[in-house]
Amino acid sequence: MSFQARYRMIGYQFLIPTFLVLLLVVAMPLLFSLVLSMFRYTFLSPRLNEFVGFSNYASVVHDQYFWNSVKVTFLFVLMVVPLEFFIGYGIALMLSRPEIRFKSIFYFILTIPMVMSPVAVGLIWRMLLHPELGVVNYLLGKLGFGYVNWFGDERLALFTVTLVDVWQQVSFMVLLLLSGITSLPKEPFESATIDGANWLQTLLFVKTPLLMPIITVALLQRVITSFKTYDLVYILTSGGPGVSTDLISYNIYRTTFMGLDLSVASAVSYMLLIVILAITVVIFRSTMKGNE
Repeated sequence: MSFQARYRMIGYQFLIPTFLVLLLVVAMPLLFSLVLSMFRYTFLSPRLNEFVGFSNYASVVHDQYFWNSVKVTFLFVLMVVPLEFFIGYGIALMLSRPEIRFKSIFYFILTIPMVMSPVAVGLIWRMLLHPELGVVNYLLGKLGFGYVNWFGDERLALFTVTLVDVWQQVSFMVLLLLSGITSLPKEPFESATIDGANWLQTLLFVKTPLLMPIITVALLQRVITSFKTYDLVYILTSGGPGVSTDLISYNIYRTTFMGLDLSVASAVSYMLLIVILAITVVIFRSTMKGNE
């Protein structure tokens, strides 16, 4: 065996433990969930003795609450991701300017929401936005406005959850885009300046195309995590009022631990997985094609 073959074999041996861990923590749960979705399996009857095929998927498709969760989830993602991207991109552009002082202080402030757990963030904002005891309504009252029922109004509940999520997650977008901006080469910008390009033209036709790989990663990460948002909804609204904030992840939780039907919950989980994979492929291909 040649030296290169032995060297390659040693690399494979080092990778074996990683593949085994991935097999245990990723592949096995996915396979078990797929099997559960094909059987009648509940916490009241936890036995794989009744094969039902795709009937669990059919029952999900005919469930009006599932389609409400789909609508609410897509609306949530369509609000959260663009808001976080444009706010994050704007802040990153400002912090990338050389005349900005005390950048380390801004970085420290931006890091605080990102490192907090969603449960802690939800509890903090639940107190701040409390209709009677919250600081926000107290300040609105001092300004002459009436109190707002942030989580009890169907027209405001989803928008409130969106704002809380943006408050926590926009820091990730800022730091990721800022790291990409600071690593860009200077030559294209010097050429654009020589050619007479103004600030807006440089941003649209030089900086943004060069940042497209970073933007793609940021958008993909936020789209995936937005579809999986559960903790904020659980803490802030519990899917209410009514089903106005019943995201798909919370619908899966309700089906599992309130409806005690693990098989139907597994079917919904696989449908969510397929949707996320499809959207990921579309975003990745469209951004990469636009970059070319």
